[in-house]
Amino acid sequence: MTGSKLDFQLSYGDCDAVGIAYFAIYYRWMERAYTSWLFGQGIRSGEMQEGLGLVTVGISSGARYLSVARVLDRLTCQVVLDGLGETSYRVGYEITRGGELVTRGRMSYACRNANDFTKAHS
Repeated sequence: MTGSKLDFQLSYGDCDAVGIAYFAIYYRWMERAYTSWLFGQGIRSGEMQEGLGLVTVGISSGARYLSVARVLDRLTCQVVLDGLGETSYRVGYEITRGGELVTRGRMSYACRNANDFTKAHS
């Protein structure tokens, strides 16, 4: 299953002093793409508790940097469902430049009941 795509161009504020994308900035892009993906499914992250009776908790994340991204590069962050369990799910992120895979990221989320924080089925 694929989801939302986020297209953007790197700015100087995304990069370190030598013009290479700062490693932590990738998490901002992944979060933005994830929020858009949820919204495309009719889900607003901040309203999950009221609307669905559950909350999601980030339990792990990571990124593997395969190629250098530099200031003014045009990138795309694609969301893909990477794993689905009974009480958790994993979202993958493929960040590309002109079809070349630059970074592969992932975030895992646990689903919890909003009222008592026990495991909820995803």
